[in-house]
Amino acid sequence: MGIKNKKKLKKLDLLEMPNPERIKLIAEVREKLRQKMAEAKLWQSLLEAENLTINGNIVCREDEQFSRFCFDNKI
Repeated sequence: MGIKNKKKLKKLDLLEMPNPERIKLIAEVREKLRQKMAEAKLWQSLLEAENLTINGNIVCREDEQFSRFCFDNKI
């Protein structure tokens, strides 16, 4: 997941930022990192699972190759 256009990256100097703005920016970055870590842990646990079951339906088994997955938006 690389950045597509590195030339347009905005460089920020945290030392020159006002404190409230710096605190807000750091909090946003921390939250994004937490979300990425949670997603990575979820994907890792799915990879390690022997059987993947969603709503009582076996989607993937260890001895079978995963072929296709479809979400149905009907509730």
